[in-house]
Amino acid sequence: MEHNATGSEIVISKTVTEEMTALRAGSGSLRVLATPVLIALMEGASCELSEKLTEEGATTVGTMISVEHKAATPVGCTVTVKAVLTQVEGRKYCFDVSAWDEAGVVAEGKHERYAVFSERFMQRALAAHGID
Repeated sequence: MEHNATGSEIVISKTVTEEMTALRAGSGSLRVLATPVLIALMEGASCELSEKLTEEGATTVGTMISVEHKAATPVGCTVTVKAVLTQVEGRKYCFDVSAWDEAGVVAEGKHERYAVFSERFMQRALAAHGID
């Protein structure tokens, strides 16, 4: 990835469905957007952006995410997530992630991903677990 890619961003919107709720995700008992689902949306946006910028045969893996979930988003509302590439350090990509809905800010945080070569990464992961 080129260092001048910093500042690149991606924005993705989703309507909150029953399947995305804390009740369904097992992270609570309410019919609002589950924190793990919100984090997956933020990570997915970062992944999609980084995948566009990695070289052939490479992918990225998430290594850190820190998110403050500030407000609830009910079923039927639209949540929008944004990932902004803020820094590139060798194979490490740093993102600011945020989310909002019709009522305002939902969450803010930081996410890091590392570029890896897919085949080599999988070989190492399988070997570490004794899988051929």
